[in-house]
Formats: sequence, structure tokens, C-alpha cells
Amino acid sequence: MTIEARRITAAPIRKTLRVKANRQKAFDTFVAMGGWWLKSHSLVEGQKDVIIEPRAGGRWYEIAADGSEQSWGRVIAYEAPERLHLIWALTADWRYDPDFETNVEVRFAEDGDHTIVTFEHRDLDRFGDRAEDTRNGMDAGWGELLAGFERAAGA
Repeated sequence: MTIEARRITAAPIRKTLRVKANRQKAFDTFVAMGGWWLKSHSLVEGQKDVIIEPRAGGRWYEIAADGSEQSWGRVIAYEAPERLHLIWALTADWRYDPDFETNVEVRFAEDGDHTIVTFEHRDLDRFGDRAEDTRNGMDAGWGELLAGFERAAGA
């Protein structure tokens, strides 16, 4: 009898929102994360801002009140106002590791005077044996964060 080992992968986190903003405003609001990112979801004391540099190869990081910076990842594609693709380089221990990569992709599609925002955070199996627990926590966290984005985009 042969026993086959199966690898179970964590499902991507997927969220779809319909925001009351045109596509350009929705994109601009999303990349201006410091305006809607929850301060409780920070790696620094007194988060002052969250920055996504507007170019492929750019940095994704936060700035503390004292001016120090904490990297989160980098920009793969910055295609305003249609698509943003980021590398999330935070491990399951919430530590930055430039060699650790999961993918965050956000797409923006016109829908009349609204925008459909499709969010996906994938490759979560890279969290290893903590993938499922990390995914579950991140799913709830992204839900809270994206609700803040939705409010900011519609303002």
C-alpha cells in the first residue's frame, strides 16, 4: 500500500467591494493608505503614514511618528487607475523579510459612478505550517482594513 502525501494550500484571501467613487479616485485612495489604514495594524509606535511608492520596484512601508521606517514589501506593478500588484514581505511573526513573498493584487473596474475593487492576497501557503491560522487572521484583518478604504473612497 502506498500512502500519498498531499499538500494542502491555504486559499487566497479575496474581497470584492463596490465603492462610491470613480476608478481614479478609488485607486488614488487605495494607494494613499495612510488615510485609511488602521493604526492598530501597525508594526511601529505611533504610525504616521503608509507609503506605496508609485512605480514598479518602489517600496511599500510605514513611517512612525519619530520618522523611522518599517518596510512591508515592494511594488511589482503600479498601473493607475486599473491595477496595483504588491509583494507582502511580512512573515507569520509580522517581521519583514525581503526574501519572503506573498502577493497582493488589487484591480479597479468602472461600474457607472462606482468602482468594483477586487482584492486578492495569495500564496499564503508560504506561511508554512502556520498558513491556515495566519490566513484566517489576515482575512479578518483585511476585511477591517478594506472597510476603512471603502469609507474613505466614498467620502
